[in-house]
Order: sequence, then C-alpha cells, then structure tokens
Amino acid sequence: MENKKQKGHIIKEVRKNSIAMELEIEPGDKLLAISGQEIEDIFDYQYYIEDEYIEVLVEKSNGEQWLLEVDKDEDEDLGIVFENGLMDDYRSCHNKCIFCFIDQMPKGMRETLYFKDDDSRLSFLQGNYVTLTNMSDHELDKIIKYHLSPINISFQTMNPKLRCMMLNNRFAGEALNKVDKLFEAGISMNGQIVLCKGVNDGKELEYSIRKLMDYIPLLESVSVVPVGLSKFREGLYPLEPFTGADAAEVLTMIHSFQQECMQKYGTHFIHASDEWYILAGQELPMEENYDGYLQLENGVGMLRLMINEFEDALRNLPSKLKVENSTGMGTQGSATLSMATGKLAYPYICQMAEALMEVVEGLQIHVYEIINEFFGEMITVSGLLTGQDIIRQLKDKSLGERLLLPENLLRSGEEVLLDDVTVTDLEKALQVKIDIVKSSGYDFVDTVLKG
Repeated sequence: MENKKQKGHIIKEVRKNSIAMELEIEPGDKLLAISGQEIEDIFDYQYYIEDEYIEVLVEKSNGEQWLLEVDKDEDEDLGIVFENGLMDDYRSCHNKCIFCFIDQMPKGMRETLYFKDDDSRLSFLQGNYVTLTNMSDHELDKIIKYHLSPINISFQTMNPKLRCMMLNNRFAGEALNKVDKLFEAGISMNGQIVLCKGVNDGKELEYSIRKLMDYIPLLESVSVVPVGLSKFREGLYPLEPFTGADAAEVLTMIHSFQQECMQKYGTHFIHASDEWYILAGQELPMEENYDGYLQLENGVGMLRLMINEFEDALRNLPSKLKVENSTGMGTQGSATLSMATGKLAYPYICQMAEALMEVVEGLQIHVYEIINEFFGEMITVSGLLTGQDIIRQLKDKSLGERLLLPENLLRSGEEVLLDDVTVTDLEKALQVKIDIVKSSGYDFVDTVLKG
C-alpha cells in the first residue's frame, strides 16, 4: 500500500472496553492514517477521529496492514494511548534570549533540564508559552484550521527591533505578524512579558501594553513577570535585578492600565506577578482583580488564591478543635510539625500557620525560609529550590513529627527535586516524615490536620 512507507505512531496501550479493543488493535501496532490522512501529531489525530465514520489504517507487529471501518459517536475516542504523547518530536527553541533561565543553570544537572522547548503544541497541552519564532507557516495554518485555543505567547516587547535583540533572533520582530493572523482567525490568546531592567521596561513596557490592548478581547490577559537571575550568568547579557522602587513604578503603570482597560473593555487585562507586590512591599490585590486567575502558572494571583482558600477552609473548621495525637486532630494531646518554603511565599505561610495554631489547641508549626544558595539568593520561588539546600538549612532545625513541603518542588508526577534528590533522600537525611502540600489553601489545612 501507499502508506507502507509511513513511519506511523506506535501504540503503547489499548484501553479496556474501547473501540480499539473491539477492533483487535494491540500494543505495539502502528497507526498509519485516519480516513486517508497522514497523522503528523496528536492534533491531527484528535481532529480526524471526530467524525462519526472513519477508516483507521494500522500496521500490525508482523507488518500486516489492516484498514478498519469505524462507526461511532461524534467525538468518541478510540481508546488508544501512544508511546509518544505528542505523536511527534518535541521542537526545541532556536532563540538565544538574553533572559533565558536555562542558560543560567550550572553544568552537571540532568540532561532534560537543558532542553529549551518552544513548541506551540505544548502551549495547548501544558500551557507553555511560545515566542512564535519557531512556528512554521504550516503549523500556524494547522492551529487556524483546527481552531485551537487559547495559545500562550511570550511577547516580551511589541517593538520589533527590540524583540530581535532580546531573543537574539533576526526574525523575532517579524514573528509578531503571526499574532495578527491568529487574531483575524478568532484564536484566543494569553500573553507574557518577561521584564528586564533597562531593556523592555519603562516607556518600552508602556508602548507594548498599548499595542497589546489592540488585540482585546481575543488576547484575554497579559502577565508581566520580573526576569529570574541566577548566580550563573558569566558571559551572558548584563542584566540587573529590580529594586523595590522599580517594582513600585511597574505596579503604578500596570494599575493605571488596569483602570483604563476596565473602563473600556470590562477586564483588567494586564497583570503583575506576585513578586512585584512583595518586592514593592505592597498588599496583594483582591480576587476580583485577577479576572478569574487566567495567569496562575505565571505566578499571577497564586498567593491570593491560596490565602482565600485557606481562609475559607479555616472558617469551616469545627470549633474547639484540639490535637488528638501526633497524627490527627481530636480532643487531647499536642503535635509539632514544620514547613519549608521559598522566600517569596514565606511571610504568607507564616501568617497561615499562625492562624491555624490559633484555632487548633496543641498545634505547633515551625515555618522555615529556605534561601536558594544553589541558584543564588535572587531566586525566591519555591519551585526552584533544591534538595541539597533544604537538607543543609534544615539539618539542625526542630522539625517535629512531620515536615511539609510544597508540591512545586517536585518534577511533575514524580518525587524528585531539580537536583535529583528524592523525597526519600530528604526523609533519610533529615530523619523526619515528609508530606507534600499542593498549592491549594484547602490542601494546606487538610494536610496539617489529617497528617
């Protein structure tokens, strides 16, 4: 057959009681085509299986090819899990951005940490932000054809010349034309600006926000985050950290644009990440200012959401709650536990711990701020803490019966930190049971009280 030369996509698993199982498709078989269409990636697959009648061409492990006719409900899945979830190779980034954090990592860490992705498909699947410079016209046409939304875009600046400089890519300014095509096709978007002091801030930031407002309402939100600077910057573009006064200026500009956008469009649109408020010494905005938390993954409103959830959970606790023993809450006894977090969240975790101790008799919580000695003290988020820093800074501390650590320390779906230290390694080194706490304020209370 004509399709015999196609590489195909290896099937890893066939779900029980699925259409694929009824068709006797098996792990190890290859999917070659659907309804005569070559399948490049997961989006092609999902698009072509939507029809009620499809023809599935598979190659069995013995090389025999089966053309299977399928009548099914619209949007019904075949029940196939592929060996490669993307059904294609991950596309790496060809930019050399002046602010790239991967370039600021030391040598000797696991290889996957040095991979720079700029794959638009991961924007839809995992919420990654893409620069558009690595997006081909074919890929752009596919997004428009399948009407995939929303796509998350790293703008950095709307000044084409400056964008070329910041991304070290002579096509970076021209890539902004893709935004117009996405807008004209009705594709919803979210944006991000990584702010670099003396580069794309000040008048340049004002210009960028004004230009980005032209894409409202399809451009639903834009976050402004400060550049992360590690201590491993030798030979890289000379960037400086923002000061508290700088942060206050950034917030003044953003708040001004928020007021304008609310009056004109009914949305705050432009958002500052939590770091700006902490650096400026200002209170976090209230929940209604975050427009439904569209930018949580960029640290916009993450602390506010956690605090609100915590306060709600606290209000719903029964009165006169006491510690029963070291593992649960009841009527008598005492319990001591500890928490560790990064500098950014530390003051808020302290407040939450104090509030919880006030309503639970016999509960003692020690909260420890972990300084990021591995990457440098300017890195304040808990997600970039390493196991070795946690061990070094907690080894002589009073940890109680349990140590609570935030989930964002860990590699997704695993119990491994950035430096390959595992949760088990931490427990052995610190001689304490470790519980992992999700970012939710509800989970915070639940983990403390239930053990």
